[in-house]
Amino acid sequence: MIGYYVHHQGRGHLHRALAIAAAIGPTVVGLSSLPRPDGWAGPWIELPRDDDGDVLVDAEARGRLHWVPEHHAGLRSRMAEISSWIDDVEPELMVVDVSVEVSLLARLHGVPVVTVVLPGVRTDPAHELVHSVARRLLAVWPSEARHLLRGVDEQSDRLVRVGGVSRYDAREVLVVPRDGGPRRVVVLAGAGGSDLSDELVDRARAQTPGWEWTVLGGPGEWVDDPWAILCGADVVVTHAGQNAIAEVAAARRPAVVVPQPRPFDEQDAMAAGLAASGRWPVVVRGAFPTTGWAELLDAAASLDGDEWSTWNDGRGAARAAAVIESELKPVPTT
Repeated sequence: MIGYYVHHQGRGHLHRALAIAAAIGPTVVGLSSLPRPDGWAGPWIELPRDDDGDVLVDAEARGRLHWVPEHHAGLRSRMAEISSWIDDVEPELMVVDVSVEVSLLARLHGVPVVTVVLPGVRTDPAHELVHSVARRLLAVWPSEARHLLRGVDEQSDRLVRVGGVSRYDAREVLVVPRDGGPRRVVVLAGAGGSDLSDELVDRARAQTPGWEWTVLGGPGEWVDDPWAILCGADVVVTHAGQNAIAEVAAARRPAVVVPQPRPFDEQDAMAAGLAASGRWPVVVRGAFPTTGWAELLDAAASLDGDEWSTWNDGRGAARAAAVIESELKPVPTT
């Protein structure tokens, strides 16, 4: 039995978990504040929230942890529920995407942990601790992407980079018919928070009369399954979240990447890694531009979307599943 903790912020953690758990099979138990998602094969435990309430006291435990607000009933209940589940079923392994506290809780119960690592500056005490106790550190970017993560030795044999993981990895790229109309740009604003506004999009649209703009998330419409829309884009303008990049890569679309503010400079690190390599079909901007969109979209459209194949070859979830399953047997100590 494998436990798989899924963080509730945004949708990237969940989409990644769905793909990896499906590659492992129904022996995976999901644990999350999110409701049970469609497509999850095994059991699912919906945990109480630990981020509600008007007053959250010392949530970071004086900088040593990330989220443990004092005297919070939801935190107490969710940790007790996880502990009770561990005691009842004696799981062989816990996969955590992501939570310092859940990782440490599982390890304190004697359960080995595989933790997903995220890009960014992860040199704080909490990250250093959780990275040091995990059996494996699972990175969902390719080995060719360098310097995305500060705080972990890139040469460590515990750090395993499996490539991008997308819910669309099993799908064929759709060939969307062209009707001779304007070229298409799709904006991925995401569900994890965005500083994109209607005003910024209207300015960009006014500068590009030869382009048709579609905005998904943020100030636009949320679409649960945007695969056909992505495949039909000439250019995708996206934030730099891991899930968004993996999905753009799966669709083999050239992109303009605009990182959004996130803790630990997560998206800035991802965007910088993409820009520095020159290997992938992206144009990176530090903020959503207010001018120059016609030239920017032309530059991105000239890039070869097939170059995404080294970021996401469609087998990342299978490789992640193999890493997880390899840790089911105890590791002998010397």
